[in-house]
Amino acid sequence: MRSYLLTTTLLMAVLAGATQASELLVTDAAGKPLPQAMVTRTPLQVPAADLSDDGYAPHGVSNTSAVTVTRFSNSEGEVDIFLEGDFSYRVRAQGYRDAYLNETVDKVALEPMNAEEHYASYPSNVWLSQLDFGGDEELKQVFQLNCAFCHQQASPFMRNERTVEQWMSVIQRMNTYGARLPEDDQLPVAELMQKEYRELRENPEQIPLPRRWEDHLANIEMTEWPIGDGFSQMHDFVLHPNGYVYVGDNLFDRIYEIDTETGEYTVYKVPHDEDARLGGILGNRFQVFPKMHNYMGVHSFAISPKDGNIFITPSMQQALLEFDVTTKEFIVHEMPGGLYPHTIRTDANDDVWFTLALSSQVAKFDRQADEFTLYDLPARGTKEWLMFKALPLLFSLDPENRPLPSPDRESTGLPMPYGIDVAPDGGVWVARLYANDLAHIDPDSGEVTMIDFPYEGPRRLRADADGNLWIVAFQNSLLVKYDPRSEKFTAYDLPVVNELPYALNVDRKRGVVWVNGNQSDTILGFDISSESWKVYPMPRQRFFTRDIEVSEEDGAIYTSNSHFPTWQSEGAVPTLLRITPLAE
Repeated sequence: MRSYLLTTTLLMAVLAGATQASELLVTDAAGKPLPQAMVTRTPLQVPAADLSDDGYAPHGVSNTSAVTVTRFSNSEGEVDIFLEGDFSYRVRAQGYRDAYLNETVDKVALEPMNAEEHYASYPSNVWLSQLDFGGDEELKQVFQLNCAFCHQQASPFMRNERTVEQWMSVIQRMNTYGARLPEDDQLPVAELMQKEYRELRENPEQIPLPRRWEDHLANIEMTEWPIGDGFSQMHDFVLHPNGYVYVGDNLFDRIYEIDTETGEYTVYKVPHDEDARLGGILGNRFQVFPKMHNYMGVHSFAISPKDGNIFITPSMQQALLEFDVTTKEFIVHEMPGGLYPHTIRTDANDDVWFTLALSSQVAKFDRQADEFTLYDLPARGTKEWLMFKALPLLFSLDPENRPLPSPDRESTGLPMPYGIDVAPDGGVWVARLYANDLAHIDPDSGEVTMIDFPYEGPRRLRADADGNLWIVAFQNSLLVKYDPRSEKFTAYDLPVVNELPYALNVDRKRGVVWVNGNQSDTILGFDISSESWKVYPMPRQRFFTRDIEVSEEDGAIYTSNSHFPTWQSEGAVPTLLRITPLAE
């Protein structure tokens, strides 16, 4: 099947008198206005950039991003998008071929896609919804948990014809990267992927229609700042009170400081010891990846409420990073133990809390005392307890000779503390992804309380203004609320099918939960008071997001495209994206 990207058509639009149109009218071929058409403005001239450090900006060097802006047409098919200067404009609507304009015009008419083009344009989630793994729902859940947290499944790249042997090679390579598909499931998955993708390609009429775009889109603007390249992975980021956004390139140990007013960004390279090894203490898991520079593994970000410094988890070291936003210097705080620093938050006392994903612990860094406290989360049985105890010995071995664990469906030995947040009352909450449970840590007494999570795949979580927890259930395609007072869970179906939500954030001021829609090319907004959803389609296909930041000032939200590998995304470059409400 031909890619939808290769079937877009450059349509000729007719100028209607004026040389500078104020608004664009989008219609179908018969002249009927098309509401919710997506129009993206891209500069024709990309700003010159210093990329002399192996294709990236050197440390401390500033460049300017080629900023793109996207708006949607209103109910009359009109959109205010034109700006004086040299820009191209892409016009996209569901079921229609893309149109491209290099000049301002009054009107553009879109041609309908043929059936083949239409099916190819569908986002990954609707294709994924029709993979049933021979009716084995448990196997599909295991597959989704282990094979859909870095990139989209069922995308055009994944739907390609492969032999069973080729699928096995892909699966085994992904397991070295960090997936944990059990050995007994690998051959059945490879055989079913070959069989069921072929059936879907040959019978695409089985695929359900994606969710229709809705009229609230006319009231927002999307802005993107392209940064990095097709090998980068812009994993997490943080919106800083100083007005900058700081984005971490996980694969190249770089921090991008972005001025969203000017589009200028400055890159800071995270230092490492001269004798450090690629991949840190985990070893080089990406030996066949074309380009890599991750000695530290920049992961998650949190801001000190005291001085604004940024704390960063380096997942490949036993350390905590601190970035001084004034001097632009990095400080390394060596840890006494713990493995794989993961998600991080700060509390009102300026203590830094983060999960240790491999050692099933939570760390607290007391800045005033300059010391770490490690909280052990319980093993799920004797075998897992013994595996915890063996970790120091295992990691004393050279990574080249270190045996890889043989995972089972329960992920014995790796319950994986993942998401973490600090509630308004100061309590610390943690989700363990593979154990399907939550942990509460009393910061005063240090008491740890475990709570069973009645769904599957609690990945990241946040607390709202009332102290309720909001948690994504990854494999179940659910948003889940937990009320600590009543100890009651409430589940909400996501508004798109077969979504695998990675993370969320809560706009405590406006009462909205924002959920990453990484398989459906969307961001999902859930209004807490009305229990209603709004869906926001991304301006690029294969847009995989892992985190969300909320601007307290105007309610704008930020996310980043961190698809791995990025070159599979439309445009092949990661971007920071902001969704802003338009002024009335």
